[in-house]
Amino acid sequence: MPIRRRCLLTAGLTAVLVVPAGPALADSTPDSGSSTEGSVTEGSVEVDGARIHYQVEGEGEPMVLVHGYPLSGDLFARNRAELAESFQVITPDLPGYGGSETSGQQAEGSVGAYADDVLAVMDDLGVDSAVVGGMSMGGQIVLSMYQQAPERFDGMILIDTTAAPAPPPEAGTWEGVAQVVREQGKQAVPPLVIDEMLTGRTRMDEPELVDQLIGLMDQASTEAYLAGASALATRPDFQPLLPDIAVPTLLLVGLEDHLYPYEMDQQMAAAIPDSDLVVLDGGAHAAIIEQAQPADAAILQWAQEQSLSAAA
Repeated sequence: MPIRRRCLLTAGLTAVLVVPAGPALADSTPDSGSSTEGSVTEGSVEVDGARIHYQVEGEGEPMVLVHGYPLSGDLFARNRAELAESFQVITPDLPGYGGSETSGQQAEGSVGAYADDVLAVMDDLGVDSAVVGGMSMGGQIVLSMYQQAPERFDGMILIDTTAAPAPPPEAGTWEGVAQVVREQGKQAVPPLVIDEMLTGRTRMDEPELVDQLIGLMDQASTEAYLAGASALATRPDFQPLLPDIAVPTLLLVGLEDHLYPYEMDQQMAAAIPDSDLVVLDGGAHAAIIEQAQPADAAILQWAQEQSLSAAA
């Protein structure tokens, strides 16, 4: 099936479907100790001894967004308000990240276990089905959720991620991150990964965004750092699943994402029957926060085209 591709240019929509890169946004991260921030409400659910914290904004059709490693649901703090005009946006924190707590068991994680956690959040909120999206490791969690419970999906959003298992060099990277955490502590990791998260231009021009991402990483516990690294290194191969995805799927990728470059998204989009591919110029691995406005515009346009939102 032909893939609908979108690229970021400043000229607006063309035959190749475009969205412009957006300006810097003010920091809208909720205070960690607050029960509400504007229309954002918070809750939690216990899963296998872990307390999973989540935030909800909006009252439309449900949209669940799963963060990547080693971040939290506040990765989407710059997206929530815009998306909440059309969706009920649900952003959980995986165990040990953000406001969530681990069960205190051994520091080994799996994508499948994280998928169970997010499905439990949906159950706690009484959400039978939703548009479900995830960034990086969050995208792999979304694929695992679909593998387990495709009936819970109305649509899928895969953000700067891959369906492939970790090849030996990447698995070695995550094992190295775990070793750094054990030997030097979790505080040694953010400086090692921030240049993968954000482009050089953003790091130079928007130091507040650097501080915001590092702040999210600092919230993660040592156990979460180790469990997430283990999950990434040992993740399953979801490539055989892609042709069986039977819901509309949007793929978003930063043009300067070097961890999971856009060629990987092209391959995934070619395998998923009903897919759209959006390349975010000026974005690296954390393009969803780095280019929040064009990412939101792409999501909302796609949702409207697919009749997935109340505003469609």
